[in-house]
Amino acid sequence: MRYPRGKGDFCLKELACTPTFAAMMEKGAFAKWILAFVILVVAVLWSSCTPEDMILDDSTAQLEFSTDTLRFDTIFTQLGSATRTLKVYNRYDKRVRIDRIAFTQGSVSRFRMNINGWMGKEITDVEILPHDSIYVFVEVTIDPDQPPSVSPFIFTEDLLFEWNEHSQRVVLEAWGQNANYIPSRFHKDSIVVFECNGGEVVWDDPKPYVVYGIVAFEDCTLRIPAGVRIYVHGGLTRTEDEQGNPLIYNSGRLFIGPNGRLVVEGTLDEPVIFEGDRLEPEFADEPGQWTGIIFAPGSTGNSIEHAVIRNSLVGVWVDSAAQLSLRNTRIYNTTGSAVVGRHATITAGNCLFYNCGADAVRLGHGGTYRFDYCTLASYGVDAGALSLSNGICYDPLCQNFDINKLFARFRNCIIAGSRRDEISLSDFTSGQDPALFDYRLQYCVVRVDELLDEPNGYPDFFSYCDPCINVAFDTPLFANVAEDDYHLDSLSVAIGLAQPLMGFELDLEGWMRDDAPDAGCLEWHP
Repeated sequence: MRYPRGKGDFCLKELACTPTFAAMMEKGAFAKWILAFVILVVAVLWSSCTPEDMILDDSTAQLEFSTDTLRFDTIFTQLGSATRTLKVYNRYDKRVRIDRIAFTQGSVSRFRMNINGWMGKEITDVEILPHDSIYVFVEVTIDPDQPPSVSPFIFTEDLLFEWNEHSQRVVLEAWGQNANYIPSRFHKDSIVVFECNGGEVVWDDPKPYVVYGIVAFEDCTLRIPAGVRIYVHGGLTRTEDEQGNPLIYNSGRLFIGPNGRLVVEGTLDEPVIFEGDRLEPEFADEPGQWTGIIFAPGSTGNSIEHAVIRNSLVGVWVDSAAQLSLRNTRIYNTTGSAVVGRHATITAGNCLFYNCGADAVRLGHGGTYRFDYCTLASYGVDAGALSLSNGICYDPLCQNFDINKLFARFRNCIIAGSRRDEISLSDFTSGQDPALFDYRLQYCVVRVDELLDEPNGYPDFFSYCDPCINVAFDTPLFANVAEDDYHLDSLSVAIGLAQPLMGFELDLEGWMRDDAPDAGCLEWHP
């Protein structure tokens, strides 16, 4: 039977046209039929898609890790490798897709990983099913026979997880050299106190010492013989106080308690070295890698002889009523000051302080200080070479303050730098009680300018600095400041300026001083 084709009707070869079908087309019902069919298909597909098949897209969601720091606790004594396992958890009802897992040092990283059989430095598009987990196997290979500049004492790197437009990190730590880790290899974020009831601890092992965390000697004498190298692993530490409040502080410090004592016995040929544990060339002159050596209030009998202290936040911090003797010591490349004295007693001789982010020597809140044959150099920074004060402020406007007597003597010293004023004086009595601000400089090279201005300056400064030479910018002084060469220039005004002092017949480098010695720690010689 043939059916007539009405206007607007159509027939396909495979589909016979019926009046009903044609009527549906004529009335627009076919569009409704298609829509109903699509809705039915979508409903069927949706009903078959469970939350487990959906990808989590919440940017606030967080992965959970079996640890926040993956430690390789093997000390390598020969070429070898170690593997540790990290477990990554998805605690959600939907699948997690991690776009990228990689080491922060990229292709040069010493670490490798394996995830689900995929190996490399970077792995992409890793999925974790709902309420499931994956294993990340991390391996490191270390050759301890290489120098620490190539194979450091402590390798630290992050394993980065990037997903949902944010990232999370897990810290990786491995030990690459055979050393004395003090107190151990697991105390980066802790404070460890040594107590020995007045006894003595001697660091005389041929292997270097690595201070890891904050190490305090409460009532011990720490004795360090000649030639020992101390490497300090610094950095920011995040923890909580007793009330659960977040606490951030600088780790990597050597702390001498009120009843403790530090005795450093370096020699000219075998000085004792204190520095950060990153010995790669790019860290050679990097300040602030560790905190410094802190002497608590009341600590006495401390002495440092023939030492190098470098690349720290501060060199030495000598607190209230503490005492320190510095001889033949270099302190440099500090973020803050090389020497900080706060109502303390410090004697220093044949010492060189330079490349400091703050005043090279900062002596405040009074105290007793004697510096002989020292060079305080402050070039290229907006900080002075020397700051002297007899008070301390307890509020920003210094309306609440305290005063202690200052007694300071500088003989045969060089106090210079690239600023117009390299000496800062702060008398909290405003000159009303000179006995509380007692300072003298003799046979010194200095640089001052606005310090001499009235009414707020010290116009009588050279009454207390006598004899002294006030150098201009173009006055010959050092051999090469740009190269940190603080030997005297052959035309230096410091040559022949000093007066002989007992006990200082040799300069910092062991050269004999003549009958008309030079100011500063280094005697000029042809």
